[in-house]
Amino acid sequence: MHQIIYISTAKPGTGDRDVDEILATSRINNRRDGITGLLISDGTRFLQALEGEQEAVEAAYLRIKTDKRHRAAVILSSKTTPERQFGTWDMAFSGFGRAMDGPALTQLVDRLVAEVSDPNTRALFAGFVRIERKTAA
Repeated sequence: MHQIIYISTAKPGTGDRDVDEILATSRINNRRDGITGLLISDGTRFLQALEGEQEAVEAAYLRIKTDKRHRAAVILSSKTTPERQFGTWDMAFSGFGRAMDGPALTQLVDRLVAEVSDPNTRALFAGFVRIERKTAA
């Protein structure tokens, strides 16, 4: 089982409708390709784990990296895992926009990653939602 975790920034102007389209397409592609994972967003950045057969995961990441709604995609982790960390989720999703920022998003992500056996993977997601972000004045 191969797993990639990446972070990217949403192109300015990306909103809920764009994320809904990304999510719908991802779920279809991931079911087809045997990929599971988790996608979270704080309204500006995406953090996503993709897991499955290496070729399928790398192809999915390449599609994401070339998607014009993402920019500055960076792989944080690329590794072989003995088992799926995200079970049967074709793509669990949490948050987008300011409505899910702060404690609500933190609690939700903590629940979603509670069963993930790898402590580094849990820490990436937990840390992402706990970073204090400054907003433009």
